[in-house]
Amino acid sequence: MKITKTEIDGLLILEPESFGDSRGYFMETWNKKVLEFNGIYFNPVQQNESGSAYGVIRGLHYQLSPFAQSKLVRVVAGEVLDVAVDLRSNSATFGKHCSVKLSAENRKQFFLPKGFAHGFSVLSEFAVFSYQCDNYYNPESERSIAFNDGFLGIDWQIPVSKMIVSSKDLQSPLFANADKNF
Repeated sequence: MKITKTEIDGLLILEPESFGDSRGYFMETWNKKVLEFNGIYFNPVQQNESGSAYGVIRGLHYQLSPFAQSKLVRVVAGEVLDVAVDLRSNSATFGKHCSVKLSAENRKQFFLPKGFAHGFSVLSEFAVFSYQCDNYYNPESERSIAFNDGFLGIDWQIPVSKMIVSSKDLQSPLFANADKNF
């Protein structure tokens, strides 16, 4: 597995080795020993999946400590722009974001440690998004940040007229006003 560091400490792009032939392909998407050998300590307890149409933006979501979640995300079908925002107050990249295109074709995965808000936009006609979390969902600690916060300046690569955002996400506070305890 190829592991690439991003410009934000802790965010990693994982590229599993894929073996293909006339029947299709096989790849190992997660291996605890390989990750720990590379200094990544991730023990998932929950796996989630969503299906979304073109233009859907989900996020930016996170859970406060002690219910914060590290995530390993990937796309099973279609293509998304995946985004992580650094919420760690002592980080040199606090308030910065990193985005990566994930697709069924490129088979890339994105690892987000605790302390990041997460979201994605669907760039294909439809996408199936899968993610593993190392902590259980806790509704009382769930928080979000406005996807269109000008301070963050995220280019979701979707025309505004085509964006589909939940009413819940449309009510998210700006980064400056969001609860953060990392």
